[in-house]
Amino acid sequence: MKNITKWLLGLAIAPAGLLLISSHTQASQVVGEWFFGFWDCNIDGRPARMEWKVVDDPQTNCNGNICSTTSGVRLIGRFSDNGSAWVPLAKRFSSSRRQDLGIRYLGAEQDNWYLKYNSQARRAEGWTTWRGNRYPLQCRKRR
Repeated sequence: MKNITKWLLGLAIAPAGLLLISSHTQASQVVGEWFFGFWDCNIDGRPARMEWKVVDDPQTNCNGNICSTTSGVRLIGRFSDNGSAWVPLAKRFSSSRRQDLGIRYLGAEQDNWYLKYNSQARRAEGWTTWRGNRYPLQCRKRR
């Protein structure tokens, strides 16, 4: 009888262990969006580059001597205008159905940008803003 009880207890514990093991999300497990990856861009006639990727982002919190770490991911966007230093970007909104992307440029003069993607042409077109004026932005996704 003791062996049967141990065996049944083992059957109950094993699935719980599998659930605990698979509860950690890593960047490689996140479903990609259309704007993820590397882009060659043209911003008001100048060459530029843009990149969007998901990275692992574990968080550790401590209360006295007891610490806990949770796994997670975060989205990283960045933009380089005409070979200049990379500047962070933030996603304001995106739509897979409409294939549009609202971007927040996080440079010294922060502003909102917009791109709409044409999947057949692998191009996105939209605009940037700087000091209240709009400028054209076109990007082609690298293969």
